[in-house]
Amino acid sequence: MTDLFAVARRHMVESQILPNKVSEGPVVEAMATIPRERFVPKAYRGVAYVDDDLPIGDGRYLLEPVVLARMVEAAEITKDDLVLDVGPATGYSTAVLATLANTVVGLETAPDLAAKATELLASLGVDNAAIIEGPLEQGLPDQGPFDVIILQGAVEVVPQALLDQLAPEGRLLAVVIEDGVGKASRYLRIDDRFGRRVLFDAGVPRLPGFRREREFQF
Repeated sequence: MTDLFAVARRHMVESQILPNKVSEGPVVEAMATIPRERFVPKAYRGVAYVDDDLPIGDGRYLLEPVVLARMVEAAEITKDDLVLDVGPATGYSTAVLATLANTVVGLETAPDLAAKATELLASLGVDNAAIIEGPLEQGLPDQGPFDVIILQGAVEVVPQALLDQLAPEGRLLAVVIEDGVGKASRYLRIDDRFGRRVLFDAGVPRLPGFRREREFQF
């Protein structure tokens, strides 16, 4: 019997990811392996592999596959890396990252999503990842420093508190909103300095808790 989800997964890779500047290799293999349909509500399983952000309730989403794949590839994750996955929701991104890294810590602010992510990762046998509940913008300073930090949604600002949790030569990937446009960006730590490179435009849903402080105007 044909596994229709496996067919859809392969189609996602061949028609969405590979034509969009993602190279054949570990990231593509991860996206072709992890069952995205398991991480979305039953009503959305039939469209789990469309090129779009998928709603999973409470205003939260899984990032569209191309954006996730391009950011993960830009992170240049190795098998020695400790990764912080910020806002993974039901844990799909954490599962993908776990195929590439030594250890992945998912930080989720919604208790029900954190519980669901933990359940799904266990059911798939992902034993090098854990989900911790807490405020996304604060990161997990007691668990770092991290070789890679990746934010699963758009933010108005990347807090210095997160950048400070990067290890030397650590990379942070985030979609930063500038003048209403999301800019997928790669931050690199060199000693106590942080460089930023814009990778591509990305219109993705926002993560809660990352708003820029508003200036008071008379």
